[in-house]
Amino acid sequence: MNFSMTEEQRACVALARDFAEEKLQPNAADWDAQSYFPLDVLREAAQLGFAGLYAPVEAGGLGLSRLDSSMILEELAAGCTATTAYLSIHNMCAWMVGHYGQAEVVRHICRDLCSGKAWASYCLTEPDAGSDAASLRTRAVRDGREYVLQGQKAFISGAGSTDWLVVMARTGATGAAGISAFLVDANRHGISYGRLEDKMGWRCQPTRMIRFDEVRIPAEYRLGEEGDGFAIAMRGLDGGRINIGSCSLGTAQAALMRLQQHVQVREQFGKPLAALQTMQFQLADMATRLVAARQMIRLAAWKLDQSEPDASVFCAMAKQMATDTGFDVCNQALQGHGGYGYLRDYPLERYVRDCRVHQILEGTNEIMRLIVARRVLRDDSMLWLQNF
Repeated sequence: MNFSMTEEQRACVALARDFAEEKLQPNAADWDAQSYFPLDVLREAAQLGFAGLYAPVEAGGLGLSRLDSSMILEELAAGCTATTAYLSIHNMCAWMVGHYGQAEVVRHICRDLCSGKAWASYCLTEPDAGSDAASLRTRAVRDGREYVLQGQKAFISGAGSTDWLVVMARTGATGAAGISAFLVDANRHGISYGRLEDKMGWRCQPTRMIRFDEVRIPAEYRLGEEGDGFAIAMRGLDGGRINIGSCSLGTAQAALMRLQQHVQVREQFGKPLAALQTMQFQLADMATRLVAARQMIRLAAWKLDQSEPDASVFCAMAKQMATDTGFDVCNQALQGHGGYGYLRDYPLERYVRDCRVHQILEGTNEIMRLIVARRVLRDDSMLWLQNF
């Protein structure tokens, strides 16, 4: 296996790093404090192609691999975790529209999504359907050339500030096979938004509940065929898990760099913290875990790009490992700063707050473990763990 980045990948990563350092990192603390959703800066990111990373080229996207995209998102997250996390969700929506939308929808709307002219929110979770997404109750009933949408969604990133909604709704019987996917105009009559959720982290992107009260959707705005919605959602989440894991790694890398600088100038008992063997061991463990999690993310992304049959389970492994590691590294970096790490003057407390939710969304890490455990128990030979 070749673990080296190509010249093209290095160029993309450098572009993302420059953007993060110039546009995201200097403003992240203010955005967080003011709960400001930086659509103006997101539009600048879109001009560089970051709003349609892996959306099809014919739909206006860059058509990059999931591996390439994960590297870019990791670099952007080092500048602002929450902004990049929303961008990763938008990219998932753009990919779904570009890949499953009908020709006219792709031609017009997906191009707007990839260019930053329009923004999207992903609507799967409901108040009573979180980890058990197949039990969702939002319903879309066919009425001639339209569907009538009724129900509600919870914890929707960007809700109230975005232009389009990718909505999973029930068109058939109970269970996964009865779910379909729709693209919905976010300002359509019958849509209402709940209060702005007061969150621990991700404070610079709005999160709200959405209610649909007899919202009429043109039938041509269905994504895929009736009954394809759950499969579309799960394919999207495979990539989403890589994306959010990449965001955790980028933030953890930034936290580790902060700690590396801090311990060389901060003195205790007459010498720098870096001279203490316990601190050296901690830095070594943090760096080692970070590299291991990064390789897990890149392996899962490669498997998804190759359409490997076990890609989903590797995406689950990678998401769980990267988000657990990312949070732990940020938390340890805060601890290494002592009382200073707890102050808003330093970014460590924001890193911890922003990374914590990554262990919950895109499937909780408990669900990730269930996915992996079921695969382990299904195959006595265990050779699939070695075939890469």
